[in-house]
Amino acid sequence: MRLGIFIGSFNPVHEGHIKIVNYLIDNNYVDKVLIIPSINYWNKQNLIELKHRINMLKFFESNNIKVDDKHNNYQYTYQLLRALKEEYNDELYLIIGADNAINLDKWEHIQELLTYKIIVLNRDNIDIKKYINKFNSNNFIVIPNFPFIDTSSTEIRHGNYTYLNNKVKQYILKHNLYKDKI
Repeated sequence: MRLGIFIGSFNPVHEGHIKIVNYLIDNNYVDKVLIIPSINYWNKQNLIELKHRINMLKFFESNNIKVDDKHNNYQYTYQLLRALKEEYNDELYLIIGADNAINLDKWEHIQELLTYKIIVLNRDNIDIKKYINKFNSNNFIVIPNFPFIDTSSTEIRHGNYTYLNNKVKQYILKHNLYKDKI
């Protein structure tokens, strides 16, 4: 089975994140997706507690979408993929955006990461091949011009709830999240 690995802060999860997951499953790039919210994603500031981010992601769980609540504290992606490889008998597909692919050569243990399939969601007409061709790897799967939803978690934390699922919005309001994180 092809298992997509989607790592991020998901602070909070929004419709853009879920659109990516559903697109990859619906278009047969992967069979399932494991969403892994990170405790400390690239030293991002103003993260709410991991338990809240996991709870909001759980609204989207299904037969094909699982939320991981035990592999959340790895500093580097290669460490996480090593652990998942030991645990799962599936073919692992790392899911990244073009913005991450641009700096892929700076990632820790990049040669090890290149042993996995890497799905790159391209956007904004970035010449992604310019960045991935230098690796001389056939493990990249580029999805050209993915129709991203033009929003960010930062906008949502500032009160623009346009691209939030209603359950996520209600959860944020009920728990008074992000009021002191802006």
